[in-house]
Amino acid sequence: MNEKPMLILIAGPYRSGTDGDPEAMAANLGRLEAAAWPVFAAGHLPVIGEWVALPVLRSAGAGPTDPLADQVLYPTAERLLAHCDAVLRLPGDSTGADQDVATARRRGLPVYHHVDEIPARTPQEAR
Repeated sequence: MNEKPMLILIAGPYRSGTDGDPEAMAANLGRLEAAAWPVFAAGHLPVIGEWVALPVLRSAGAGPTDPLADQVLYPTAERLLAHCDAVLRLPGDSTGADQDVATARRRGLPVYHHVDEIPARTPQEAR
């Protein structure tokens, strides 16, 4: 068991397979976010690249289907992974999530494929 909480990047399809449909992208983000509670409940801190990248895009006057998106979405995940301790790769085709897994493996980070694989953290007693 681990006493230090891990920062875990949740990776999976966001734009993939949506053909730019905002409702389909929202549904994909919902699936990514559904994994956030189990990660948190295991004593860790979940993060999703789109939580950071989408506000960056909006501040540039762009959205997830704009040409600028590739220059923000993928690099955001890459930069987040410099701070993450692990990746949770959810099912589904996704070039970006596959890149996240490859980056994590190059850096020697664990890659989990189901929330049940994530080790529960030993909570520290309140003082």
